[in-house]
Amino acid sequence: MNDTSETDFIKFLGTAGARIVVSKQLRASGGMWYSLDGYNVLVDPGPGCLVRCISSRPKMDPMKLDAIILTHRHLDHAADVNVMIEAMTEGGFKKRGVLFTPEDALTEDPVVFKYVRNYISRIEITKEGGRYKLSDTVTFETPLKHHHPSETYGINFFTSKYTISLIVDTRFFPELLRHYKGDVLIVNVVRYTVDKDMKTWLYHLSIRDVKEIVMALKPKVTILNHFGMTMIKAQPRVVAEQLSKETGLKIIAAGDGMKFNLISVS
Repeated sequence: MNDTSETDFIKFLGTAGARIVVSKQLRASGGMWYSLDGYNVLVDPGPGCLVRCISSRPKMDPMKLDAIILTHRHLDHAADVNVMIEAMTEGGFKKRGVLFTPEDALTEDPVVFKYVRNYISRIEITKEGGRYKLSDTVTFETPLKHHHPSETYGINFFTSKYTISLIVDTRFFPELLRHYKGDVLIVNVVRYTVDKDMKTWLYHLSIRDVKEIVMALKPKVTILNHFGMTMIKAQPRVVAEQLSKETGLKIIAAGDGMKFNLISVS
């Protein structure tokens, strides 16, 4: 673990969601860096993650990472996992760090290459209802399997000061309202609206879903993230402001490179 005097934070290395926004890089797609009680963990290193880390001001040094978490194997969440493992371990010369991932990212058609797996200290397979220790004061759980084409899990982080919930890609289902009760809620919202015919094949949340979620859970802060084209066109900042007015809750939209200091919610 790397000690740090800096306030605990979440750094949004990219806020792109869905293939078109990622492929055109209308938003960056680097994932999220969490610094929690001095422990540094990277979640979902999508395309361009390493570049976003190095170009950040101040720079996010991959050698200070303690762990990488994949919520699922899709490329907008995992395309840079191999290069980030190499960077975290100085090309494999310093065996260190932990990878947490669903099993299907390692098996048939793996997104984590076999040769880089030897660079890290260990790999832990995430499962529904799993709980995992990051440090003496930081743990996380993957409470339930999401409704998504690949094996996908959201996350609840538990620290000595607060809890952080991350609802990643999924179709809405009522069990979501029972499991993500963090002080801070980060929610992936690809669609602004959803047509009726989309409900049979779309595995992503819309703003209507997010409104139902936040009204039920009432987190101290909700951060919208992972935007598709309809959200980009609707302007996430404007959507978040409107949703705040409608719900009376604090809701903000993440931006590329945004650093959210967690001291504000402790």
